[in-house]
Amino acid sequence: MSCLQIIGDYAFRSLGYGERLLPRSDFTLCHQVTLIGSGLIWNIYFGALALIAGFFLANAVALARASGRFWLRKPAEWFIFVFRGSPLFIQFFLFYEAFVLLPRAGFDIPLGLITLTVETDWLTRAWAGALIVLFLNTAAYSAEIFHGALQSVPRGDIEAADAYGLSGWARFRRVLWPTMLRLAWPAYTNEAIFLFHATTLVFFSGFPAFQQRGDALYYANYFADKTFNPFIPYPIVAVYFILLTLLLTWAFGRVNARLNRHLPSNIRPGIRLRAQLIR
Repeated sequence: MSCLQIIGDYAFRSLGYGERLLPRSDFTLCHQVTLIGSGLIWNIYFGALALIAGFFLANAVALARASGRFWLRKPAEWFIFVFRGSPLFIQFFLFYEAFVLLPRAGFDIPLGLITLTVETDWLTRAWAGALIVLFLNTAAYSAEIFHGALQSVPRGDIEAADAYGLSGWARFRRVLWPTMLRLAWPAYTNEAIFLFHATTLVFFSGFPAFQQRGDALYYANYFADKTFNPFIPYPIVAVYFILLTLLLTWAFGRVNARLNRHLPSNIRPGIRLRAQLIR
């Protein structure tokens, strides 16, 4: 079997297209690169959706934490404390066990003339349950980053906004929020990179792979078990994530340049990769 045929058969197998069964023997390097790359689609799915949704929640939580109102500030502080204070791996297991306890047939919500049935079985699947965990986790970490940046907005910017008569939402949208993003973006870039790396924990969590359609680490573990040689599939996973990290760094660097376009080119802050311990 040629490599092109292998790519045609297994490139999108993680999404349910192509060969239904995984290869059992005679594994080639092309088999491993193709299937692990196919599983990477799920890692990108988890990371991209969690990052996009978490960005908006993080902004809201950061604003709530900076609020002077107790009923807004305290829930935001506890949300950040709980998700930053507990390991992500434990969060996966706790959420999965909580979702399993929900009635499999769903539950009914009476709305007067009609009754709405809410299905809950889908929450135990990785594409939904694991995504919710990653979304909440990155929102908590990002909210702390945005809150710190919000507290670091120069006093002169606020006074200039007041001098122009800006207040409330207009001041936040035109002065505080852009400055907050500019200050927070380098740290937020590292959070985004870590989030994509953390998607590999979905394989080890309680959320099962549906019909052997797992992520990159799922297929790497499959080949390592079948060949008794982990020194080929796991480095392939590492190379894929290194390339993904380079792509993320480039994309976030472009956004960073856009946020700092008003600054002289010689003093614009750049995006630098920083090692971060797994949490």
